[in-house]
Amino acid sequence: MKKKRSSDLDQVRREYYREQLDESTMPANPIELLRTWLEEATGSGNPDPTAMTLSTVDQNGAPSSRIVLLKRIHQNRLIFFTNYHSRKAKEIRIRQKVAAHFYWPELERQVKISGTARPIEDKESDSYFTSRPFESKISAWASPQSEVVPDRKYLESEYLKYRERYQDSGEVPRPAYWGGFAIEPVRIEFWQGGRHRLHDRIEYTIKDTSWSRVRLAP
Repeated sequence: MKKKRSSDLDQVRREYYREQLDESTMPANPIELLRTWLEEATGSGNPDPTAMTLSTVDQNGAPSSRIVLLKRIHQNRLIFFTNYHSRKAKEIRIRQKVAAHFYWPELERQVKISGTARPIEDKESDSYFTSRPFESKISAWASPQSEVVPDRKYLESEYLKYRERYQDSGEVPRPAYWGGFAIEPVRIEFWQGGRHRLHDRIEYTIKDTSWSRVRLAP
């Protein structure tokens, strides 16, 4: 019989041991806990603590996932920014239901979020776009996100074209096709790794304006 190598995928595992979740000490509003966990993730050494997997579905119900960066939490909404011509933006406009997921391995934590995504007001998108680095603003103009392009040289050429256009003034306007979406959560699950795979899972759901929570089996 062939001996399994340590590199075999079914042998890749880790133990969880850091801490446990206690419902009695958790806040009534899960957004408060999400803010706390984001702050702790920022100080954990994770290079992308605000990175979240965003999942959408197309008109046929086929799912699609990608990583986006959470940029703001405002009025209990999670805000990220993108090209409104991108695949994710088009799918959100067709079906507003989305899911988001954070994973912080250093803290042995995950957060799962389900909700509805809608475009934010232009003034909110303008405010964030103004704060971006010059190069990032130029890339927003240069990249026809999710569209087929002939090669990388095309993208670099577009970047240079727009950089030349705006480099003298340094003021780059926000493209009308670029802006933010806000996710309004209806379900948020907090996962904390536990010994012997007895993980803690606390799920919040909202009805009207009131949150309730339950414990789920791992």
